[in-house]
Amino acid sequence: MSGPWEAPEGSWASSAANRRSMRGNRSRDTKPEIALRRLVHAAGLRYRVAAKPLPGMRRTADLLFGPTRVAVFVDGCFWHGCPDHFVPPKTNPDYWESKIGGNTQRDRDTDARLAEAGWLVLRFWEHQDPAECAKTVAKAVSARKSELARGCGFE
Repeated sequence: MSGPWEAPEGSWASSAANRRSMRGNRSRDTKPEIALRRLVHAAGLRYRVAAKPLPGMRRTADLLFGPTRVAVFVDGCFWHGCPDHFVPPKTNPDYWESKIGGNTQRDRDTDARLAEAGWLVLRFWEHQDPAECAKTVAKAVSARKSELARGCGFE
């Protein structure tokens, strides 16, 4: 038998089980995203999935309506620090505080960069009702289409 478990270089996992769990987390196609996509698609709207809103931007929106410049993000309660559901882990708290804080800062930076470029950013928490989120998305895309039809532009 070997000695105590050691994390591979660059890993912050506190145990082998924790590392397996972390590696199993999806970055796209989560259940809340799929539920929202199904409802939005059923409403007749078409979109791109996990697409970059701006050239050169490494961040991707969960749903992207390019012609109307609407970017939709479905944020996980843990990974994005939901004020209602986030519970900081007891192991490795400094790492997680920095990690979740960085995610939140990146979200705000993304929102600002997209707004500056004329995009409407819609963010939903994973715990929100997908039907209500889909209604909000449909209204926003419809309103932006109307603005385009009137020639108003978005800037």
